[in-house]
Amino acid sequence: MRLNRISYSSIIVAALLLGTCAAHAADNYPSKPGRLILPFGAGASTDIIGRIFAQRFSEAWGQPLVVDNRPGAAGIIGTELGARAAPDGYTIMTYGINQAITAGLYKKLPYNHLRDFTLISLYATMPNILCVTPSLPAANVSEFVKLMKAHPGKFKFASSGIGASPHLTMEYFKAAVGIDLVHVPYKNASQGYTDTISGEIQAFFFNLPGPLPFVKAGRIRALAVTSAKRAPQVPDIPTIIESGVPNFEVTVWQGYAVPKGTPQPIVANIHATMMKALALPEIQKRFIDNGVSAAPVSPAEFVKFVNDETAKWQKAITLSGAKVE
Repeated sequence: MRLNRISYSSIIVAALLLGTCAAHAADNYPSKPGRLILPFGAGASTDIIGRIFAQRFSEAWGQPLVVDNRPGAAGIIGTELGARAAPDGYTIMTYGINQAITAGLYKKLPYNHLRDFTLISLYATMPNILCVTPSLPAANVSEFVKLMKAHPGKFKFASSGIGASPHLTMEYFKAAVGIDLVHVPYKNASQGYTDTISGEIQAFFFNLPGPLPFVKAGRIRALAVTSAKRAPQVPDIPTIIESGVPNFEVTVWQGYAVPKGTPQPIVANIHATMMKALALPEIQKRFIDNGVSAAPVSPAEFVKFVNDETAKWQKAITLSGAKVE
């Protein structure tokens, strides 16, 4: 009995010490550099917006938030890394539409995007943009669809990986208008832009921030955006709906999360820092210049949003017939 009492007391003392250490860590947070996992490569929208995010956090915290690009498998590699990271607030995960899509596309994943993360907030929203190589004889969506129908399976489209939002947006579009193109997934979106400029690839849907400089420079021809209204960065480019495809709307979103088990005071600290950053006029201007809009919400609102998006994309995947190749 004495041994049991000692063991029980030891457990209580240990628990109190652990609680004290956790509270102390939260009080001193951040006391060392952190990392921001970006599950896509350089040039993708997650990279462009993520670096704005990381710079602002580094300034606010007085500690560097280092960008850690982990591309591959439509974001699955980077997301698994984030799910397995220590829940101490020093790993922040870029968490967006691709986590909702892959949950419906893959039967088995090495993580559960709803169970293994604590969601912080949405950060930005943006449309995808339908672009073609300049040599393609299609000046608008109608001409593009007509050309694809005349040559089924002949032309190729790029994406940032199987199951990424550019891939599923094209699959959704193909089902909506009745065309067939060959999918060419890339590890880095920037290579997809390069090959479209050269004519190796004929078309793509990518998140607006990435190809925007090439569109403005006339190196890639933009046909339409997937938002309900025209994007202010390219006001002369119509929406897909305006172009004759009813109810076709895709909003790409990006937020941030931390591994499940991260102390609540640290979660609150990260959320507060995000809200302050998104309220700054200079951050809002940088967002607009890069083709995105700020989208701050509470953690509870973000959870509901992610659940709704997961269900929505499951339906879209079923409708399109998209499968992991």
